[in-house]
Amino acid sequence: MHTLYIYLRAGITIVATLIILAISSIIVPLLVILSLGLLRNLVIEYYGPLLGRSILALAGVRLKIVQAGEKVQGQAVYISNHSSTLDMFIIIGLGLPRVRFVAKYELLYNPFFFILGKVTDQIFIKRDESEKAIAVLKKAHQYIKKNRLSLYVAPEGTRKHAGVVGPFKKGAFRMALDLGYPIVPIFFEGARDLCEGGSLIVKPGEVIARFHSPIDTSDWTLETLDAHIEEIRKQYIEWEKQASAKKK
Repeated sequence: MHTLYIYLRAGITIVATLIILAISSIIVPLLVILSLGLLRNLVIEYYGPLLGRSILALAGVRLKIVQAGEKVQGQAVYISNHSSTLDMFIIIGLGLPRVRFVAKYELLYNPFFFILGKVTDQIFIKRDESEKAIAVLKKAHQYIKKNRLSLYVAPEGTRKHAGVVGPFKKGAFRMALDLGYPIVPIFFEGARDLCEGGSLIVKPGEVIARFHSPIDTSDWTLETLDAHIEEIRKQYIEWEKQASAKKK
């Protein structure tokens, strides 16, 4: 009966999510167009959390935000672990200020994500074509810097990977280096347990988003970039170990 309930709720959540996205793909363009783009950041910062948290609530998921370190001042490159289908809604549910998300190009095949992503100036890259991905990020660099925006990137690139923390791609860290931005690591605890990367079945529960202290990149160089990336990835592996230990 419990399994039947989970599957039934998952089906209802999927249908409700599509309806919410369809309505949002009408409301958001209207807000942005009628304001001549002036409300774009406010839509991301305030409507985004309403959208993300509503969908999480439908699935029975509670999102708790914990400031586990110093709060960043100004613009930053936000990164997080990525191993759950829930991550997309957790990310927009955070309400990060003046942020643009770097997402996989395949999301544009979904008409709702195409409309919402394009009208709010999100950045879509082809993960398997590194040269094109770098070109898109370089083009975005000027736009991000000029408009004093932050970036969010999941450095694993995909939620489907071997192990609890997949290899980190360089894009997020190269952007932080080029922009002169600090990196803010966010650790999602519990998302994988409720809904694994390749699944649409969600178990009710709580996800904790822990914001850790910003990492200064001012002394980074291209020569030391790989070492910094590996150091940060090791920290995520350690956080995963700590989270697993709590369950025992």
